[in-house]
Amino acid sequence: MDQPDIVIVGSGIGGATIAAGLALSGANIRILERGERLVARPENRDPRAIFQRGVFRPKESWYDRDGRPFSPGNYYNVGGNSKFYGAVLLRFRREDFGAVQHYDGVSPAWPFAYDELEPWYGKAEQLYQVRGALGDDPTEPAHSTGYPYPPVPDEPAIAAVRTRLAKAGLHPASLPLGIDIERWLAGGRTPWDAHPDADSGKMDAESTALAEALTFPNVTLETGSRVTRLTTGPDGRAIEAVHYESAGEARDLRPKLVILAAGAVQSAALLLTSGTANSSGQVGRNFMNHNATAIIAVDPFMRNDAVYQKTFGFNDFYFDGDDGLPLGNVQLLGRVSGAILKGSVPAAPEALLSLMSRHAVDFYAMSEDLPMPHNRVHVEHGRINLEWTRTNQTAHTKLVAKMRKVLRRAGFPLVLSRAFDNRTPSHQCGTVRMGSDPASAPLDPFCRSHDHANLFVVDASFLPSSAAVNPSLTIAAQALRVAHHIRTEDFRA
Repeated sequence: MDQPDIVIVGSGIGGATIAAGLALSGANIRILERGERLVARPENRDPRAIFQRGVFRPKESWYDRDGRPFSPGNYYNVGGNSKFYGAVLLRFRREDFGAVQHYDGVSPAWPFAYDELEPWYGKAEQLYQVRGALGDDPTEPAHSTGYPYPPVPDEPAIAAVRTRLAKAGLHPASLPLGIDIERWLAGGRTPWDAHPDADSGKMDAESTALAEALTFPNVTLETGSRVTRLTTGPDGRAIEAVHYESAGEARDLRPKLVILAAGAVQSAALLLTSGTANSSGQVGRNFMNHNATAIIAVDPFMRNDAVYQKTFGFNDFYFDGDDGLPLGNVQLLGRVSGAILKGSVPAAPEALLSLMSRHAVDFYAMSEDLPMPHNRVHVEHGRINLEWTRTNQTAHTKLVAKMRKVLRRAGFPLVLSRAFDNRTPSHQCGTVRMGSDPASAPLDPFCRSHDHANLFVVDASFLPSSAAVNPSLTIAAQALRVAHHIRTEDFRA
């Protein structure tokens, strides 16, 4: 078997984007993806199949702190979890890169400031063809480049809700979205949030970054290939081999560079299983997963006939709670129908849920989860254990309470809420964090292992903090920054 120069493990946001960034290097790049490509099928637009029958959920169990199994809701396919994401591509706020005091602790500073990542945010927005508008959100950091496309338009019912919230004193702003709305709706009049994309208009890791990378003859993708172990050379200073299973066979590759991008839990589990990159003792630790609550605002005199709904959010409480401490971000959910609600409340009649849905608007409240060493991934007897207790709940409780008040002030007499449970993936991150000190962080500021000079980890694992917005664009921006560093330092074109 030909030996590549670079092996990338995983084709999600991190893996696909760094592949696109490295393609021009001329290096022979092999992407190993354990899953297969999603294909067009009726279930892609069937909410009962997705939310009630769980046809796309992998048959996999992780184990919680008490040893109880649960289905984690992660997806294994080309493009990773981005195939199901809401396509919200927000930048972290400038302040998120510094130490931030929260009600229940401190969110740590990054090893570099916002300005270091800013140009790469712009390049990531171009790559992911982001639809957005500058100037609506007072918390948005400075942009050196504009969005490549105008924002996805509000549907009439949602435009009316935006007006109501603005009159209530908020600053609703168009969400930066990776969605070609005409192409998406041509495939079926459904929301895209949590619906799988088979090249039908969503700008996910496969349809943008990976597609770009695979236009280069030096980049190849090998699906159905699950990496099982990394091994080092005799001196332990470099990764010597990547071991994986494909078509029932055990195989190995011996590249010059290894880039791990299997996701925050799987990347940490692979490093722990391999006994690599962990002289700090921090691999698997500092797991974060946003505190998240679905909020349904009901107005019996309003009819919500929106199809996709998810076009605006607001950050009025992001940095400013009652005590001047951060609370978090609020954005619209994709349209939640009765069939979708039935998946969460199976005992309720779907017809009743559909009736309520016709007079409701759905929001997603999100607060930062703080990194704590005791929140961790570890592997025992080949199985993944996730020990995790939510942090910063004070802020999240206050955010949900604020939302109840403001929605009632905006004319919604009934406001219902339901927190996402510990088994729902809400932007998992932080398990192989980057930092300048090898004693406290497995990775340096370019996501290179402090222990192994030829190992990088470029997925949500590297995040030192979770902030309170969707992490996809930040992962993509850092992937492009790291790719440039590798091209100029390790593989000069």
